[in-house]
Amino acid sequence: MTSRPSIAFARFAVPKKGSVFVLAANDGGLGDAAKACDPAKTLERAFPVADFSGKFAGLVEVLAPEGTSLDRLVAVGAGKVSALDDYAWLKLGGTIAASLRKATEVAVMLDLPGADVGGRQAAQLAAGILLRSYAFDKYKTKKDNGDGNKAEPKKPVKVTIHTADPTAAKKAFSDEVAVIDGVLLARDLVNEPANILGPVEFAARVNELEALGVTVEILVEKEMKKLGMGALLGVAQGSPRGARLAVMRWNGGKAKDSPIAFVGKGVTFDTGGNSIKTASGMEDMKGDMGGAAAVTGLMHALAARKAKANVVGIIGLVENAVDGHAQRPGDIVTSMSGQTIEVLNTDAEGRLVLADALWYCSDRFQPKFMVNLATLTGATMVALGQHYAGLFSNNDELANRLTSAGQATQERVWRMPLGTEYDKLIDSKNADMKNIGGRYGGAIIAAQFLQRFVRDTPWAHLDIAGTAMGAPSSEINQSWASGFGVRLLDRLVRDNYEE
Repeated sequence: MTSRPSIAFARFAVPKKGSVFVLAANDGGLGDAAKACDPAKTLERAFPVADFSGKFAGLVEVLAPEGTSLDRLVAVGAGKVSALDDYAWLKLGGTIAASLRKATEVAVMLDLPGADVGGRQAAQLAAGILLRSYAFDKYKTKKDNGDGNKAEPKKPVKVTIHTADPTAAKKAFSDEVAVIDGVLLARDLVNEPANILGPVEFAARVNELEALGVTVEILVEKEMKKLGMGALLGVAQGSPRGARLAVMRWNGGKAKDSPIAFVGKGVTFDTGGNSIKTASGMEDMKGDMGGAAAVTGLMHALAARKAKANVVGIIGLVENAVDGHAQRPGDIVTSMSGQTIEVLNTDAEGRLVLADALWYCSDRFQPKFMVNLATLTGATMVALGQHYAGLFSNNDELANRLTSAGQATQERVWRMPLGTEYDKLIDSKNADMKNIGGRYGGAIIAAQFLQRFVRDTPWAHLDIAGTAMGAPSSEINQSWASGFGVRLLDRLVRDNYEE
């Protein structure tokens, strides 16, 4: 994959070589460190010519400034200083990363007139650089320069962020990079093709978290059958690739404390089964494990930054395939809860996987709450587009905390309704319930189905179908896979559930 920039922090000094980025406020004003650069006056002269006013994410540059050995000097608009929150600093980092071009050595002068720019801001800007620099190109064997000639392997760009307190910046960044690594892990998992990443291979990637101190258990089909997980195993029965249930535990809190829990849908490829999908766009169904990827990335983040909380992550890993053994519309399966399900549509399979995973989590760990993530319904995308995930919950406090975490990270969620009027739509004449309802309210009906498997546990369901894959590009992501959910849930834990 594309080499990742190396990040370092240093006290303010006048750079002598490479590319230099400085920040400009919304009046075009530069900080003292920027003004100390020899060609700063030349850069300021370019502002009116380039119609540059310091507007957020605006750019103006001077190439090979005369009288210096610098490659270029670039001003990046920071907009209104009072509006610079954590996400704005992430976006500024992403803007800088998008402008690195072929630079090998970069200095960022992190000061602004009238602004108190500290270690946290430096860490967020650095995180934005790493997020934007991600590209999934590991399977490209022919990389060229645009002229048909094979390119030489590119060395990682060295980025030094000059700040008033580099020690504070390094400390803040050590936590932040743990979360960013979790996001990038989630992106990698979602981007991988399904022939490379099936349930068994995904489980092997989960096992790698043991190096960070995560306790990992992988349940195989025989064990799941013994537990009565007929809903999950029914989805998997059409594939020669065995199902797995991965259980991850991070014990960073007090031994007596009940854990908090996150559960992810991990359908590594979804044909729709016998209710087969249309060919158009089916290749995207390699990403139908975005919920499991987010939970895995979150567990990486929490362990890597040594979060002071007890956390359980559970993911159900299956492939929904078509063959003579595949589940048929009209089949009735028995879930681990003992409740029976009439499977009217084999393409409504994610809820079957989660039914057993949620029940297992609640039954075994009795957590304070459970949050599940799933690329569950296209109906959520119809309702909310691709900028918000759907949030369904039986607990107002948990829902409000998720909403606040979403606003802080800009991985936003929008609460949707639950109610008995919707729940009765999945009652079945032939079993305890059916896995689909009528034509309308599909995302709500899916959530009602899941709620039947959480008992009295505080619970939230995040439908991330529109945000985990194929989401609109942004300043911090140009990848098909976004890693949505990792930063959101890390913030939820950090703000509310750590000692």
